[in-house]
Amino acid sequence: MMASVVGGTVWNMSLMWEEVVVDSHDPKVLGLWWRDALGWVVVGESDDELEIAPAEGAHPTLLFIPVPEGKSVKNRLHLDFVPDDQAAEVQRLIARGASRADIGQHDVPWVVLADPEGNEFCVLAARTG
Repeated sequence: MMASVVGGTVWNMSLMWEEVVVDSHDPKVLGLWWRDALGWVVVGESDDELEIAPAEGAHPTLLFIPVPEGKSVKNRLHLDFVPDDQAAEVQRLIARGASRADIGQHDVPWVVLADPEGNEFCVLAARTG
């Protein structure tokens, strides 16, 4: 259990980040796309949901659930990834079905892509040092 100090009071925290939930038109198709893109594994599956993780028992996971409406605006939350080779990773993801996305970024060191359902994510420049 972790502790947090707020206003001089120590609070014991028992929260653990479990998952990121991704609304999707076709949860299985999109979840499998992300599984393959990240090299993760399926850790949960039902008739209309799919959950993936870096490894069995690892957290947080990505849980793909169905929603009736399509994506209509820029994501308020997105995922950032740091590859060893940004250009190669961007090329690989585009070959798998991602597309470049313009969210108003200009001269930045990251590349904004969208998954097959239009959810934006960023491929950052490789870390140095």
